[in-house]
Amino acid sequence: MNTDNKEQILISITGKDHPGLTASVMGILAKYNAQVLDIGQADIHANLSLGILMRIDSNFSGQVMKELLFKATELQVQIGFSPVSDDEYEAWVALQGKNRYILTIIGRSLSARQIAAATTAIAEQGLNIDSIIRLTGRPSIQHKASNVRACIEFSLRGTPRNPDDMKRKLMTLSAEEDMDFSFQNDDMYRRMRRLICFDMDSTLIQTECIDELAQRAGVGEKVKEITARAMRGEIDFRESLKERVALLKGLDKCVMKDIAEHMPITEGVPRLMSVLKRCGYKIAILSGGFTYFGEYLQRMFGIDYVYANELAIDDNGKLTGRCTGEIVDGRRKAELLKLIAQVEKVNLAQTIAVGDGANDLPMISEAGLGIAFHAKPRVVANAQQSINTMGLDGVLYFLGFKDSYMSE
Repeated sequence: MNTDNKEQILISITGKDHPGLTASVMGILAKYNAQVLDIGQADIHANLSLGILMRIDSNFSGQVMKELLFKATELQVQIGFSPVSDDEYEAWVALQGKNRYILTIIGRSLSARQIAAATTAIAEQGLNIDSIIRLTGRPSIQHKASNVRACIEFSLRGTPRNPDDMKRKLMTLSAEEDMDFSFQNDDMYRRMRRLICFDMDSTLIQTECIDELAQRAGVGEKVKEITARAMRGEIDFRESLKERVALLKGLDKCVMKDIAEHMPITEGVPRLMSVLKRCGYKIAILSGGFTYFGEYLQRMFGIDYVYANELAIDDNGKLTGRCTGEIVDGRRKAELLKLIAQVEKVNLAQTIAVGDGANDLPMISEAGLGIAFHAKPRVVANAQQSINTMGLDGVLYFLGFKDSYMSE
């Protein structure tokens, strides 16, 4: 029951946006000492939708609405008023305790069909959409551009009825509708990621360096078959690495320089690295590949840490067919992620891990945000997020970056 002679009124304004509109409306509310309980605005193609929930003395509400109507006519926008009872408002306040999530969908383009599929999956879980934001720039309809990207971010409230079913549904939609999803808790860690760890081969670069070395050694097909089985998780990584490296015995070390200089960099990596460095992220390569190639990328992109396997070289500059030091396998990658986080004083919830192979699963599972990138089926099935439709800079959208904040 209202005992202080005040009431709540929801003001809805739509129309062509222009500078000073919000200031004009707030100026009128300020004259009558109105309290703003909630406010939100969205702009689509220079058309705004502005909502203001005000609490005001009932003696002044009529005059306020009258002045707002005149101002709306002057500004050439539409305005509407809806009363909100005390009980309705309190019910809304109670919803603030609900869990909050961020669902991000990305693809080369996003159609009504794809968005309908995603929002249906949300609705089936009883989640409510609080806001929708487009993170990518507007595509031209007259001039076709290369490397087109589309990303929409949904802010959700509620608790999924069955999180496992939701994940399975999103994975199915990802394959059927050619789009990728990220479903994350909307907490402080999500907006405060600080350490990102990458696999190298088939993640930062579009090749497996050991396969390239094997081609030069004349054992390409044999090594490639072992590599594929290891990445699918069919054989132990450590044993597979020893077996493959042994086949490289006698190869001259000079071939590594040529391979490094011609490594095909994955789409989106330069943009991703530039943005991460400018924003203060610590970047690590945790690779089951080789340090020579990781350090080459380190110099190229200013990467902070590189941990990989060291090929042994004899006095004649030939590969011995062995590795020196501790093997960097899946278990070691997870250990290194935790170690670097500790050194950098970063909470594990603030870490990100990105990879494609079975030996990346431990670090992907350990990180606050684990992303499978163009990954093997087993990895996609066990990762919380995956990217299959675009380059590695798609990671930026999962972190909440907008194109308008980034330069190429």
